[in-house]
Amino acid sequence: MFYYSLENHKKLVSFEHAVLRGLAPDGSLYFPEKIPILKRQFIQNLSKYDIYTLAMEIITPYIGKEISEESIYSIIHNTLNFPFPLQRIHDNIYVLELFHGPTLAFKDVGAKFMAECLSYFYKKIGKLVTVLVATSGDTGGAVAKGFHKMSGIEVIILYPYKGVSSLQEKQMTSLGKNIYALEIKGDFDDCQNMVKKAFLDKEILEKYRLTSANSINIARWLPQMFYYFLAYRQIKEENKELIFSVPSGNFGNICAGMMSEKMGLPIKYFIASTNINDTIPRFLKTKKYHPTSVKKTISNAMDISNPSNFSRIWYLYKKNMTQLCQKLSSYRFTDEETLAIIEMVWKEHKYMLEPHGAIGYLGLRQYLQNIKSPLAPAVFLETAHPIKFIDSIPLSLRKKISVPEQLKIIFSSNSEKLKTIQIPNDYNIFKNWLIERHK
Repeated sequence: MFYYSLENHKKLVSFEHAVLRGLAPDGSLYFPEKIPILKRQFIQNLSKYDIYTLAMEIITPYIGKEISEESIYSIIHNTLNFPFPLQRIHDNIYVLELFHGPTLAFKDVGAKFMAECLSYFYKKIGKLVTVLVATSGDTGGAVAKGFHKMSGIEVIILYPYKGVSSLQEKQMTSLGKNIYALEIKGDFDDCQNMVKKAFLDKEILEKYRLTSANSINIARWLPQMFYYFLAYRQIKEENKELIFSVPSGNFGNICAGMMSEKMGLPIKYFIASTNINDTIPRFLKTKKYHPTSVKKTISNAMDISNPSNFSRIWYLYKKNMTQLCQKLSSYRFTDEETLAIIEMVWKEHKYMLEPHGAIGYLGLRQYLQNIKSPLAPAVFLETAHPIKFIDSIPLSLRKKISVPEQLKIIFSSNSEKLKTIQIPNDYNIFKNWLIERHK
């Protein structure tokens, strides 16, 4: 499998090159030259395969022979080593829980998969790889955990000042070793812009072998396809065609779902559910792409105004609004609506949502109010454990939240002190910090 830049289809690069580079030299994202179609028999018999065999079938065509099959299987086994349960909420509505990994967030899968791939390539190239990543919350913790103590790899995480929860900050800043956390006096888009500029800065590239662990990197983005297949195999209905509502910030997760549908998974429709950072809902209504300044919300991992991965979605649907709207709707919701639905779902169904999953449920409910056809099985994704956002959960419900074992491990660690560096929202200061540390 080869990859090309969304802005230049003529220059093809390998999976290894795309992973190690992260961002294409022209500043755009890499995309596979073709999307493999899975055999119908495989789709019809998903429940008969264990998750490792299933994941091998999905991801191997994107890697080809650049990693041995034995090593791909080992990478998958080390990545998918926790459950992904599907719970019925009510009627024909289900939630796929993606928070049972080590940092209690869905990004544990992509971060670990990418870390394993980079470790494999490091043994081959023998040169230090620096992972430069911006985060609005969960990416930072997942990447820090996934890459911690991996030889030949260092991680530099940029996160917005007072823009993440206290638990998210601890997950990024308490590990030390090869993990460095930088608190930027700006928002997520500012952090992401710094990362993108660094990837195009010749002076930095002379000193660093940079790659990114945001979902702009194909090794972070593509493994998210697993979620949709894992949900499908758990619903016991014949001839099912699913609807997915995805809490969306940088739009990598929902883009991976759309790739799954292109590969042959029967998905009827997607809902991109956002908070008040509503660039995409407005775009689908007005046909004008106009990011505004980022607004802080209780669903902070989605506090993104200019989602990088939407360029992949736009390309996937041939930059055709009619084609896109046949498969996608997008709705925005306020903090007040988010808190109200958390209380309502607990009261009526005894299921505890957190702010991001709550927005996923709200989007699904909004879509169902707009259609008149019988409800197909509908799944929304719960992307983090409620304990990660306990300060945002209604006070009356906080005692209802169970404390998972992963959290006990995090807070029982010896690294209680936060290790972070504060940097102004100034690319030149960030650049100088990078250059000085390599003198």
